[in-house]
Amino acid sequence: MSYQRRKTTAVNVGGVMLGSNYPIRVQSMANTSTMDTEGSVAQAKRIVDAGGEIVRFTTQGQREALNMKAISEALRTDGYTVPLVADVHFNAAVADTAATICEKVRINPGNYVDPARTFKKLEYTDAEYADEIKKIDERFVPFLRICKEHHTAIRIGVNHGSLSDRIMSRYGDTPEGMVESCMEFLRICVREQFKDVVISIKASNTVVMVHTVRLLVAQMEKEGMAFPLHLGVTEAGEGEDGRIKSAVGIGALLCEGIGDTIRVSLSEAPEREIPVAKKLVDSIEECAALREQAKASIANDTVKVEFHEKNWEDLQLKAAMTVGALFIDQLAHRLIIKNDGFTEEKLVELADAILQAARIKFTKTEYISCPGCGRTLYNLEETIAKIRAAVSEQAKTDKRFATLKIGIMGCIVNGPGEMADADYGYVGAGVGKVSLYKQKECIEKNIPEAEAVERLIEFIKNDLTT
Repeated sequence: MSYQRRKTTAVNVGGVMLGSNYPIRVQSMANTSTMDTEGSVAQAKRIVDAGGEIVRFTTQGQREALNMKAISEALRTDGYTVPLVADVHFNAAVADTAATICEKVRINPGNYVDPARTFKKLEYTDAEYADEIKKIDERFVPFLRICKEHHTAIRIGVNHGSLSDRIMSRYGDTPEGMVESCMEFLRICVREQFKDVVISIKASNTVVMVHTVRLLVAQMEKEGMAFPLHLGVTEAGEGEDGRIKSAVGIGALLCEGIGDTIRVSLSEAPEREIPVAKKLVDSIEECAALREQAKASIANDTVKVEFHEKNWEDLQLKAAMTVGALFIDQLAHRLIIKNDGFTEEKLVELADAILQAARIKFTKTEYISCPGCGRTLYNLEETIAKIRAAVSEQAKTDKRFATLKIGIMGCIVNGPGEMADADYGYVGAGVGKVSLYKQKECIEKNIPEAEAVERLIEFIKNDLTT
């Protein structure tokens, strides 16, 4: 079957059209402080110069939302017309302000009106549940009216790690819960005839991410909706692993015709995400065709696929993008990659990395690390390197360290929730302070940053022996 992109409505984001028959747009998010106007402007320019078409900033408070005007004006003065997106959590009033300034506002259904999640089992009666839905309606409709007045698009951005306690009480931490969290807001948009809506529904687990997006598309079709989708594997990590994991998840959907704008979330400088994202977009039709060949090749529980790439990153991305969905859907459990010019050992390592990204086979430590933003409370890249080095050293004498999943999160917004798939977590808790987690449970709070990596390793060692 030839590649065919899903038909959606068109959305205008500050003059950049996405969805419908428009090109798939690539974007990134700044990791500067939004109050640092000069630094934010400089980083936005680097993202645009690399080919980014939309730039997002965290706006955790009114000051940050208001300072988006200064950032926007400075960029426009220098000839940069890129649409700017305000990223809002926990404060609906900030979304209202940002809607008067930015071309798009991202809100998170999990914390737009619902109180901060407690990760405790809560019970809601039908009446209490309905009352919470009414609160969403009462708060969300005025926001939509502000957006209409200022021609501001919105992104309804659901994260696996930040479903509300209310949704969790009925659906649990499931794809169905993520979809319903999104649909509650979409139904209001449809009723209010607000059409400039983009949806993202993300997870750090590629299987959850792909299955949830497919489920969302099916539910929208059932209810007569065709909003465009933003794709991303959140907390994908960095380096080769982050690229492969992103290509497995994003690529699986792109090859099925799903996706209108993408972000490759790497724990690196934001501008480094753009070339990777562009390669994924440019490879869709080729990889979609190769996927059919790879699917037809399946025998003895093994996928065999051959490429002719000269560049190692190109091979990584195309291989992951081609076969990712086959393993996410568990059509096979083994992978053989052929490509002249690379050693058998390298190709086996790549196959293992793809199988791990698709949650089939774990052969090395996995790092679930966020890309960073203005909320990040420590040097993310340096910290990842320190934790990697410390875990690698321990793995030399204790093989149990070699297959752990460790979450490294810049702040508390999605930290504990996105680490549901991790064994242990390291989360920014405040300036110079870090909290340590075992899965979702905080086991040490507000540790001085200088001691945090050592304390993490010691806790893991002790926990593994008890």
